[in-house]
Amino acid sequence: MLQTIWLIHPQAEMCAAFENRFAGLAGVMVIQSRLEDLPGHDAFVTAGNAFGMMTAGIDAAVVRLYGPQLMQRIQHRIMDEYLGEQPIGTAFVEPTANAHCPFLVHAPTMRVPGSIAGTDKVYAAAWAALLAIHAHNRVAESKIETAAFPALGTGFGGVAYEEAARQMAAAYRHWVSPPHGLDRD
Repeated sequence: MLQTIWLIHPQAEMCAAFENRFAGLAGVMVIQSRLEDLPGHDAFVTAGNAFGMMTAGIDAAVVRLYGPQLMQRIQHRIMDEYLGEQPIGTAFVEPTANAHCPFLVHAPTMRVPGSIAGTDKVYAAAWAALLAIHAHNRVAESKIETAAFPALGTGFGGVAYEEAARQMAAAYRHWVSPPHGLDRD
């Protein structure tokens, strides 16, 4: 069961936006850090693209840390499961073969690198990542208890820090307190 999410970013301004938008939500820790400097955790959520091209931004850091074979596995899985293009709003969990962070959650925020400002793609990616972790934990022996999320969409996506934090917090609130019924009106 996912118990803690780490919201990470190297800049204080983004961390302040995270703290503001996630205030009062249990199981959240804001960490001013780069991916490479994080302590051990169970999963890292990427902020990638629909084709698994992990050559820039946080994805490039993932590849430097866990190796190009992880990117190749991500791309092959996208080819096999999504016929080469993973839709925004979907995510999957992939083993990293690294005990420091055993799983990567691939949750694209954009089709190809470019602006996603003014869209709900950050929410869609964060929600998809949480659902993928939930599905993983229902069946896997190795559970994801701590997942690290970068500031989704704030690099090439051009989403303002406060807006990215708002959309990510909305997805997390929905995950923490899902509806118990649906209105029929």
